[in-house]
Amino acid sequence: MVEADDALLTLRDWLRYAVSRFTAGGLFFGHGTTNAFDEAVWLVLHTLHLPHDRLEPFLDARLTGDERIALRRVIDRRVNERLPAAYLTHEAWLRDYRFYVDQRVIVPRSYFADLIFDDVFAAWLPDREAVDNALDMCTGSGCLAVLLADAYPNAAVDAVDVSADALDVARRNIGEHGLDRRIRLVASDLFAGLAGRRYDVIISNPPYVGAAAINALPPEYRHEPMLALAAGSDGLGIVRRLLAEAGGYLAPDGVMAVEVGHNRELVELAFPHLPMVWLSAESGEDKVFLVERSALPG
Repeated sequence: MVEADDALLTLRDWLRYAVSRFTAGGLFFGHGTTNAFDEAVWLVLHTLHLPHDRLEPFLDARLTGDERIALRRVIDRRVNERLPAAYLTHEAWLRDYRFYVDQRVIVPRSYFADLIFDDVFAAWLPDREAVDNALDMCTGSGCLAVLLADAYPNAAVDAVDVSADALDVARRNIGEHGLDRRIRLVASDLFAGLAGRRYDVIISNPPYVGAAAINALPPEYRHEPMLALAAGSDGLGIVRRLLAEAGGYLAPDGVMAVEVGHNRELVELAFPHLPMVWLSAESGEDKVFLVERSALPG
């Protein structure tokens, strides 16, 4: 192994080697990158403490012995353990926002990031500064709560999760973004701990993977907490509860948006008479639906 590493002298050599290992290993990419090359660039630059947006100037730089050992270790772990790169680097990005992650939370990859950045909610919430209360249900790492707080500068934001481990990670991210005073963490099984609260906007990226899909998940996804992925036989277990309960927690003109991935057809079959709007984002269409308070019971 040492002799093989001696042939890998430059960053370019190691980048090529990583791509070859990832491709030969049949890795799955879906936690921030979509292919072996981008994943290799991310891991190599991170491991060498180089800027994530500057590859070209360093391609022909020769690496030290310690650097080669570090790269060998991270590449081996990615291939042998099938750990998502975000768990190896302990960071994930939503556009320009960096978040700490570990295996207590799923890796941030929500369609809500684009919806919030591109102000898709403006049709229902035209004045960002008039939003007083917002809720991120099933907050996980807290990433969407942070985006909500930045999007609605006068809003008090509640970030709810049933997992104490997830809330520990969210607390770290909220603190790193300087939002401790604006985001309140709530340990709760959905709305159970929110008595008396009313929100102008509720967003939720809940578990929505059905049993058959859970069984077919690539190994990378099996490192994520199943509590944040699995949602009953058809993937709509949590969605049904949200729709049944949210009306009692929305302001009269409030709205709720729920991410359901590729489950649009299932949602429409389960709720044929519920007026909903399917939102479009740069990262995908028909993955998030929005309902107004007036359409919900309670």
